[in-house]
Amino acid sequence: MLRTLSTDLNTDLVDLHSHSTASDGILSPVQLVSRAKSLGVTLMALTDHDTVDGVAQAQCAGVQAGIAVVAGIEFSTLRGRRPIHILGLNIEPASAPLQRAIELRQALRSERAERIARQLHQCGFHGALEGARALAGSAVPGRPHFARWLVEAGHVADSARAFKRYLGAGKVGDVRVEWPQLAETIDTIHAAGGCAVLAHPLKYRLTRTQLLRLISEFLRSGGDALELLCGRQNPVQTRELSTLITSGAKVAQRPVPPSSLGSDFHQPGQAWRELGCVRLPQGVEPVWNLWHTLHRDLQSHTPPLCSRSGL
Repeated sequence: MLRTLSTDLNTDLVDLHSHSTASDGILSPVQLVSRAKSLGVTLMALTDHDTVDGVAQAQCAGVQAGIAVVAGIEFSTLRGRRPIHILGLNIEPASAPLQRAIELRQALRSERAERIARQLHQCGFHGALEGARALAGSAVPGRPHFARWLVEAGHVADSARAFKRYLGAGKVGDVRVEWPQLAETIDTIHAAGGCAVLAHPLKYRLTRTQLLRLISEFLRSGGDALELLCGRQNPVQTRELSTLITSGAKVAQRPVPPSSLGSDFHQPGQAWRELGCVRLPQGVEPVWNLWHTLHRDLQSHTPPLCSRSGL
């Protein structure tokens, strides 16, 4: 059952996909909310990879900044053998099924980090695991942390080249992980009272036919919405994706689902992924319509342990 929000949420500028230092972002949850506030964002979600560790801090900061902060997560999952990402929006972070799913993924991420380090070691890059862990802080190191370490150690000029040479698809650091399957992940999000959103459909490098199949399977499996906009993208691509979503709903024999949007913000200096950089097109039903009731108002809700001294 989906959790409910207030009908008077300020949805002037919305960003429902962002990352903090709790996973692979550069800004702390508090800094992230502060930046969102400075850019005019009124409703946002923190969707760190396979963790909700930063949500309480972000919501506390949101209360003080006057921004509604939705609890979220970006789950790693598989559709068959292909990795995809599913956002869980407006979840209950303390949900037992959610916590079990997070624990499993954190163990898989830790194992992957060790395997990536071993692969890099074989390429002559020694100390990768220790370096990535130092950059990750309390988070489990991911490929972006290894990329940053490769840059700071002087092995490559920038993170883009680190991925192109060592960490991207098919490269030595591209270590396969047996994530839970798509339908199981959707069920976990629903068990936490959340909304399951297919993240950045255009980033999987699928053909039109393959993407249509993904969308229809996602909807048949109980998915609630799709991320129509993820960072700045060509309007032609947005229109084509919207058409595919409609077609996928028809194939799945489901109503056309609502759309979500977000920047997929990780760090400052990337204008195409800046917080609040996109808006839904006119006439598109937004995902937050699924949450509207008078039962719960994030803007007046103070999370447990939230205090000024805690920030």
